[in-house]
Amino acid sequence: MADPGHHNDFPDVSSFDDESSVISTRGLEAFGRKVTTTASHLMAPRSDPTSNSHYHSALSEMHRQLQKPAVQRSVLSMARTTPTDLVRSRLSTKEIQSRALAYVPDELLRNIPEVENTYSLFQGFQASFPEFTDEGKKHRRRVSRGRKLLDEGPTPPAGTPEAVNKLKKEKASMTHQLEMLGIRKNMASSEIREIDAKMENLAGMRRILLERLANLEKDEALLEHDIIEIEGKLEEAQALMEEAESVALRTPTKSEDDQASEKGDTPGFMSQSIYEKLPSANSTPSKRKPRSIRRKSMPILHEHFEPGTMIRSMRAHHDNITALDFDAPFGLMVSAAMDDSVRVWDLNAGRCIGVLEGHTASVRTLQVEDNILATGSMDATIRLWDLSRAHYDPQGSRFGKDDEDEDAIAFENPDDQPVDPPAGSMADCPLFTLEAHLDEITALHFRGDVLVSGSADKTLRQWDLEKGRCVQTLDVMWAAAQASALSASDSTWRQMTRAADMSAHFVGALQVFESALACGTADGMVRLWDLRSGQVHRSLVGHTGPVTCLQFDNVHLVTGSLDRSIRIWDLRTGSIYDAYAYDNPITSMMFDARRIVCAAGEDVVKVYDKVEGRHWDCGAGIAEAEEAKAPAIVERVRVRDGYLVEGRRDGVVGVWTC
Repeated sequence: MADPGHHNDFPDVSSFDDESSVISTRGLEAFGRKVTTTASHLMAPRSDPTSNSHYHSALSEMHRQLQKPAVQRSVLSMARTTPTDLVRSRLSTKEIQSRALAYVPDELLRNIPEVENTYSLFQGFQASFPEFTDEGKKHRRRVSRGRKLLDEGPTPPAGTPEAVNKLKKEKASMTHQLEMLGIRKNMASSEIREIDAKMENLAGMRRILLERLANLEKDEALLEHDIIEIEGKLEEAQALMEEAESVALRTPTKSEDDQASEKGDTPGFMSQSIYEKLPSANSTPSKRKPRSIRRKSMPILHEHFEPGTMIRSMRAHHDNITALDFDAPFGLMVSAAMDDSVRVWDLNAGRCIGVLEGHTASVRTLQVEDNILATGSMDATIRLWDLSRAHYDPQGSRFGKDDEDEDAIAFENPDDQPVDPPAGSMADCPLFTLEAHLDEITALHFRGDVLVSGSADKTLRQWDLEKGRCVQTLDVMWAAAQASALSASDSTWRQMTRAADMSAHFVGALQVFESALACGTADGMVRLWDLRSGQVHRSLVGHTGPVTCLQFDNVHLVTGSLDRSIRIWDLRTGSIYDAYAYDNPITSMMFDARRIVCAAGEDVVKVYDKVEGRHWDCGAGIAEAEEAKAPAIVERVRVRDGYLVEGRRDGVVGVWTC
């Protein structure tokens, strides 16, 4: 009989042979089959669910118990570990390192870039640890006063080993901090070098994109030029077709002539039809109506340049420039000078398109709007021109040349030296001439079909461009006399505190908008006229010198004068909104949505940025001053959308971004 105290003892493994042993392969397979059979018997679904209910109820109860936080905490405390450590303990340190390095390709391990840094990655991390940064010092845990006293303790006497050890520890700590600061300094220097390299790469990419944008805008301008030419040819063809139809309708048929001969009508010395075709004494000669062509695309290249960057410099004339204007950035520019010449320029290519001939004296004022040009001269005439009729091909003109010359590029020779364009390149541009003033034209402005001109004969004239004739004459002296009659304190002509400048024009500047007209004269007055009644609506008093330039928008009127000041007026109240003083007289001024530019008797253009509220200079005087050169004084200035054009006394025209 077996001993009852040993019935649960494990059998002696050594008594089994290899085939019957549990540890053997066959024994393990048999044991696994038994476990699998038992588990499948307990867990497999049955047709009768009640036969296995005790197993499911036990698992459900155990699941509910394990979901309780107290049970989970007790299990983890008994295991003396945390869930994170429990997961990490599944892998050894060597296995973790092996798996981490297994994800790095061999190519990266072989081609490790050489770094000039003298510190390791661990040193960089240690140096950038928050404890050593200013932010980390702010969030460092505050130590209580008692703890600080305990840490400091009594100061050991000098010369003792304790004092020496304490000083050595302080020195080691300071040396370590110094090393960390050096590493952080090198890290900052390395980051700056990396940023510089990235900025250099970005600057190179920006230059490439600027060149691409310039080529795109050049192609766009060429295509638009071709479209305008096709539109002009289409209009001419339609006009010829309509004229042919009208002639066909007016021509009598053969049957009508036979009927007239049968009636016995004997024609007189001259037939009535001939009399009808003769022009009457009161009829005006036929004039070509101006056709305004608005550009379909606007250049944006200049918006990506730094303010004050010179785009181009051209020798436009050989004498003082008296007037200039342009229609759009990189578009057409017209310049006039004391050499009695008026030249048209292509700002995109920097070439002269042609010379406008017709005036018998120098042009003192001009305006370009789209393709329509109005010029006022010292010969007391105003001429209108259609610049779209110029014989100019930006791709390569063969006007006036042989057809075999395919290398000609817009009136320039192969050596890239500017030459004079052919004499007949602008022959089709004149539209008509307005003649009514008795003295030189000093100011003009047109908008739509209304043009207003000011002359040295002390009159303003309103012109109807549709009919080509003067519709109203405004006498400035009469308006001044009417104002003095209403106010006894004012004299007939307002006396200035400064000595009168004999070179100043009587009508210095004017601008028209529908029925509103602003005019600045030599007495320093700015008068606002109502063209419907021909009366002065308001007079703005403030300048002590002749007004040379003005411009207004919906709210403000900006004026420049020889009294060396620019004044901004509030049109709603008639009061001065702001004023700026300069060192020299103001000869030209213009503003756009952001900036006010003016020529103030210097070799630079004075720019006032309304958005940033700052004054700065733009022009050749800044760059050439460093080279000990003295450029000529700027006389005329125009600006549109940050694209600035300035004309100087030596005939040079400069193009800038501002």
